[in-house]
Amino acid sequence: MAENMKGWQQAAPGPIEEKLSLVDDTPRPNTILKKGEILARVVSAGLNPADYKIMEIGFISRAIVKFPKVAGMDLSGTVVAVAEGSTDVKVGDNILGRVEPFRPHGSLSQYVVLPPDGYAVLPKGVDLDHAAGVPTTGLTAYQSIKPYIKAGDRIFINGGSGGAGTFGIQIAKALGCHVTTSCSTAKVALVKKLGADEVIDYRVEDIMTKLKAEGQVYDLVVDNVDNSPKDFFSATPMFLKPEGHYISVGGSASLHTAKNIAKGLLWPTLLGGTPRKFVPYVTKNVHEDYEQLVKWLADGTITTIIETTFEFEQAIEAFKHLKEGSSAGKVIVHVSPKISNV
Repeated sequence: MAENMKGWQQAAPGPIEEKLSLVDDTPRPNTILKKGEILARVVSAGLNPADYKIMEIGFISRAIVKFPKVAGMDLSGTVVAVAEGSTDVKVGDNILGRVEPFRPHGSLSQYVVLPPDGYAVLPKGVDLDHAAGVPTTGLTAYQSIKPYIKAGDRIFINGGSGGAGTFGIQIAKALGCHVTTSCSTAKVALVKKLGADEVIDYRVEDIMTKLKAEGQVYDLVVDNVDNSPKDFFSATPMFLKPEGHYISVGGSASLHTAKNIAKGLLWPTLLGGTPRKFVPYVTKNVHEDYEQLVKWLADGTITTIIETTFEFEQAIEAFKHLKEGSSAGKVIVHVSPKISNV
């Protein structure tokens, strides 16, 4: 196997559509693997807003990312090497996985190394494009909902038509919850098809007015949108139960978001803070969570909504499309020739 490989690499912070370039000399990961690791050939990569956001915040990017960096986190692919002693995965297995966002080798490359908590083996019949769309947004939806609810609870998902939102609706319904979500007019039919019980079309109705009119009926609010509506958390006592949780998912890496998180976590109620539990969410690789998502994906409980696909050479166009912010579902990039999983 060649020592180098192709990958979409960014040499310095800045707009990803300007700074990203396709190189053929990025070092291929070493086949000398640590305990539990696998080496996978990437077939498809699923894009996420975080892929470009961490590259575009100037000195903060330099502090948290080692450049040059190959972009991307989410992937599906085929195992080409396993660490000695591994028993639950073998060469030839198809997998989905997630590269931690600050590692130098991302998913928009031909090969990646994944740790034992960063992948799950796919059952036969699971489409690799659909699998590539699961890791970050599937984990985000699952981890921002499952720990905070029980069957019969009511959830509001702010932003139901993106990657985390589409999975969130399906997962919440699988867990027995009543789901209200928000989206634009064009996406109403989609979120209803996924199982949303009530939909607030923000182009027709004001989200805050609608929620306040319902009263304190929600057990959980999952916010996939950054500060839209404005001061959303501050208004939650009007519609979130006193014991309920507000999960902040959609915040970008910015001073504005940092201020909101600090205020939500630290500002005491007696000094005007919001009397609800504020939880800033960070996606975590958890093998058991991947296995649950894969099980649901295989049996049809959840499905990946793919908005569009691009070929490997079109990665910049794929990011431009993602940054437009109008995608309903996932944007997938084909890194290697797609293979059957039957």
